[in-house]
Amino acid sequence: MSRYSKDWSTIALTVKEQAGWRCAKCSRQCLRPGDDCTGLTKSERTKITLTVHHQNRTPEDNRPENLIALCTTCHLACHIRQQSNIPPGQLSFEF
Repeated sequence: MSRYSKDWSTIALTVKEQAGWRCAKCSRQCLRPGDDCTGLTKSERTKITLTVHHQNRTPEDNRPENLIALCTTCHLACHIRQQSNIPPGQLSFEF
């Protein structure tokens, strides 16, 4: 059973849009839906994919102040540093 709410995709999209599709930590400009990825490798696409992180590491807590837009690199680094409840290998990112 997922710990994420059924409307997580909508919530995450809102957070990403409010962030202007930029990582809140490194300011990397990330891909927007519909952007042309022609010529990018999977690795390159992954680096510029924006994700949404629960700052208190509780996926059920979708309060706006708990959510932050991060590129894949910063999101993974955050989980590794903070000893997250979700191992980095189990994080899933939508492309």
